[in-house]
Amino acid sequence: MEDMKKRKMDEGSNNGSGETSTTQDYLRSLLDPLNKSQLVDLLSRLGSQYPSIAEEIKGLASADPVHRKLFVRGLAWNTTSETLCAAFQMHGEIEEGAVIYDKATGKSRGYGFITYKHMESAQSALGAPSRLIDSRMAVCNLACEGLTGASTTPDLAQRKLYVGGLSPEISSEMLLNFFGRYGDIEEGSVAYDKDTNESRGFGFVTYKTVEVAKKAIDDPHKLFGGRTIIVKLADTHRSKTVQTHLPAPMVPLQVPMGAGGYAQPGKAPAGGGAPVGYPYPQTVAPYPASSYPNPPVAPAPYPTQTQISYAQVPSKKEPLGHSPAPPVGMGGYPPYYYPKQ
Repeated sequence: MEDMKKRKMDEGSNNGSGETSTTQDYLRSLLDPLNKSQLVDLLSRLGSQYPSIAEEIKGLASADPVHRKLFVRGLAWNTTSETLCAAFQMHGEIEEGAVIYDKATGKSRGYGFITYKHMESAQSALGAPSRLIDSRMAVCNLACEGLTGASTTPDLAQRKLYVGGLSPEISSEMLLNFFGRYGDIEEGSVAYDKDTNESRGFGFVTYKTVEVAKKAIDDPHKLFGGRTIIVKLADTHRSKTVQTHLPAPMVPLQVPMGAGGYAQPGKAPAGGGAPVGYPYPQTVAPYPASSYPNPPVAPAPYPTQTQISYAQVPSKKEPLGHSPAPPVGMGGYPPYYYPKQ
C-alpha cells in the first residue's frame, strides 16, 4: 500500500512540473508579440499589486549597471578621478569612478562616470544632481540618458544665461555665489582655457526655473568684480556670434601641362581629352539654322528734274600783270602830304 501511495505522489509531482512548464511556454507565447511599452505597463501593475513581483523587478534592475552608472559633466580641467569619487561617496559605496582624459593631449575632457554598487545610492545622488567640485558646478544624470537628461528640457534656452565681461580673478564659485541670490542654480561655471587654465572672461549659469532666469536678466545692477558685466540668454549670444559661412562652389580643375611643366589653360592635356583650364565653362547656344532675311531693297531713285538756264552777266576783267605802284609824294610821303610853301 505504501508503495502505491509513493507512486501516485511521484506521478502527481511529475504532472505538476509538466503543467508548470506548459503554462510558462504558453505565457511566453502570449507575451512575445507585445511591445516594450505594453510589457512595462503590465509589470508595473503586477509589481504594485504583488510585493514579491516588485522585489524581483528591483533585484533584476539593481544587477544591471544602467541603473547605477552616472554621467558627470562640467568638471574642472584639474579635477582628478579621486576628487570625483570623493564628491559622490557620501551617497553610498562606489564600484567604479573615473575622469575621462584625451588620449592625444592627456588632459581632462571635462566629464567622467560614477558607478555605484547599489541602485539606491545612484537614486540618492540624482536627488541633488548639481554640486561644487573644485570650484565648478558639476551636474550628473544617468549615463544611459547621455545629454538628454534634466538639463536639456525644452525650456533650457530660457534658463541658460551667458555672462560676459568677467574679471580674470572671478572664479566659478564666485560666479555661482553672485547669481545664486536670484534663485536655485542647476549648473554654471566660468569658461577656462584648456591649455593655460585661465579665465576666458565669460561664463554660463543655468537656473532651475525660467522665472528666476528672467529675474537675473531684468536686474539693472550688474556690477561684479569691479566691472559692468553682460547678462543675456545664451542662445541669443550664440546666434549673434556664430555665423554660417557657405563655401563657394568649387569646380574641379585639371590644367594640362605644357613644355617645361607650365600649365596651359584652354589646351587639351597631353594624354588626350577635352581642353580644360577654365573653372566655369559656359556652353553657347548654337545659332538657328535658318538664314537671316535679306536686307530691304532700296527705293527707286527720285525723278530727274530739268535744268534751268540763266542769263550770263558780263564780269569786269582785271588787267593781267602786276598792279601799278601807288603814287609817292615829295620826301617819300603820300601825295596828299605836301610841305608848306
